[in-house]
Amino acid sequence: MKNKKLILIAVAVIAVIAVLLGVYTATRPETAAGTKSFTVTVVHSDGTEKAFSYSTDEEFLGTVLLAEGLIAGEEGPYGLTVYTVDGEDAIWEESGAYWALFVGEEYGTTGVDTTPVYDGSSFKLVYTLG
Repeated sequence: MKNKKLILIAVAVIAVIAVLLGVYTATRPETAAGTKSFTVTVVHSDGTEKAFSYSTDEEFLGTVLLAEGLIAGEEGPYGLTVYTVDGEDAIWEESGAYWALFVGEEYGTTGVDTTPVYDGSSFKLVYTLG
């Protein structure tokens, strides 16, 4: 009797994982192959803005910004947490601030490491007090 319950629980867990994997695969952002040019505007804590232009074959924003040294952070359970942008720190635990990502004018719905890059894209990283 106990073995049947354990088998049923294991099957249920596997089914839930399969469904979640299917949902992720169906809803993940599409990427674009080839060379893409894009801009990133950094809005610092004092309100000053600085624009950066990049051209890359990479598919995701975070890969480019890390390689170029514009951002630094730490990998966590939900992806890359950005702590430093253009030399300025925004560390929630220390100052209650974070770097907000905007895709175009919209607040980003994915992390910097899972945000796809398209030719002509524009992004903002904005110092934000929580």
